[in-house]
Amino acid sequence: FDIGNKRIGVAISDPFNEYAMPCETYVRTKNIDTDARALVKLAKEKGAGVIVCGMPFQYDGSEGIQTRKTREFIEQLRERTDLPIELEDERFTTMQARETQIMGGIKCEDRKKTIDSIAASYILESYLARQKMKNKREESQMNNEMENEVYEEEDRIFEVEAEDGTVEKLYHIATIE
Repeated sequence: FDIGNKRIGVAISDPFNEYAMPCETYVRTKNIDTDARALVKLAKEKGAGVIVCGMPFQYDGSEGIQTRKTREFIEQLRERTDLPIELEDERFTTMQARETQIMGGIKCEDRKKTIDSIAASYILESYLARQKMKNKREESQMNNEMENEVYEEEDRIFEVEAEDGTVEKLYHIATIE
């Protein structure tokens, strides 16, 4: 979600979490409870496994008034759903969305209808990319650990020559003094 004061942009991912697609834009009521309930319902209808909310940090990374308002709204979402809620930096996503609209030839008066959902798709894409990188790091770490285990396993195998000249491979389990 790209949470704003008047509108909330909505985006969803494909079933394989490869890419994000803009959806409808939710027009806010003046009631935070109604808005939070509507978004939770929408997330469930779309089959969301996690809700990703954009955090509008200032250009320097600090928190401003809009960041605090967004945090308050996210708390309302948390109280109404058991879905995990992740936060994603949304700096520059609205500018990216505007550029996309301009490049797509969207007229100025029509931009408000879709800009928030396009921004939400950029927020979701950023989150998905970060998750992919995290998964790759974890997979790489797991592979390294497995390689180390294999190496350690090989170190425990040794050969012993019997009196008749046959060679037996043995596995060292422990040393008892």
